[in-house]
Amino acid sequence: MTWETYSAEETFQLGKQCGEKARAGEIYCLDGDLGVGKTVFTQGFAAGLGVRGPVNSPTFTILQIYESGRLPLYHFDVYRIADPEEMDEIGYEEYFFGDGVCLIEWACQIEELLPVAVRRLQIEKDPTKGFDYRRITLEGDETGT
Repeated sequence: MTWETYSAEETFQLGKQCGEKARAGEIYCLDGDLGVGKTVFTQGFAAGLGVRGPVNSPTFTILQIYESGRLPLYHFDVYRIADPEEMDEIGYEEYFFGDGVCLIEWACQIEELLPVAVRRLQIEKDPTKGFDYRRITLEGDETGT
């Protein structure tokens, strides 16, 4: 499924719609260049789950946990992971296979740790369509297709 957004607000709203439909156990892998809108999408997703309070990218902490919504949200930013084994220190399996929803920015960094059944979200810019234009593609479902 592919969407086009033309502002950060539209990207936020798309994330919110996805968050409203999210189910426990889902893992969303967010990939795209720096500054493409992964965190804006995640903020919308969190709003869709009913998370209260600010949602920021956990670039230096790797994991932020939000429990104020209808499901726990486990927000990973693995951009700074040098070796996937570093995820063991966080106890990533507890979150990947827990009762909440995982959103993983830069999921391509830990590809070998991901379960088969993930939802892959790619966000891309196209400057010819405007500064705020984003093409957002979502692939996969609970069966891993």
